[in-house]
Amino acid sequence: MLSTEQIITTMSSQGLRITDQRKTLARLFAESPGYLTPKDVYEYMGKTYSGLSFDTVYRNLRVMQELGVLEQVIFEDGVKFRAHCSEDHHHHHMICLKCQKTYPIVFCPMQLADAPEQFQVVDHKFEVFGYCKDCAEHMPAKVSSGHQHGKH
Repeated sequence: MLSTEQIITTMSSQGLRITDQRKTLARLFAESPGYLTPKDVYEYMGKTYSGLSFDTVYRNLRVMQELGVLEQVIFEDGVKFRAHCSEDHHHHHMICLKCQKTYPIVFCPMQLADAPEQFQVVDHKFEVFGYCKDCAEHMPAKVSSGHQHGKH
């Protein structure tokens, strides 16, 4: 994942003013191994910056995502963010639903997509959710087998 310095340098090089709050956000994401909800970030930031609004925090998360320093993933319980991968080649992720450990997928399935000629693809995401080996070992057998009450 990107380091604090890499996040700050990228934001600065793209014209974003680097405030103390943004430095704190950069450090928070660089040092967090998993994904953070906007609420997690708001609560963390509120400890240092009293009076900071949730909207301001969320706006900064969006800006940082648009600049490519944060990745956004939509989990069943809502949107979460983490520092962007430090790998510079295009790839996607497998994400453990329990511990949120993330594994890169080096093959891009877009190559297999059969998009119609009249459709112009501008962006895409591909995420696979499941359970890592460690988490699967500690779960009930019916869940770790991959099928749950007839669902496929």
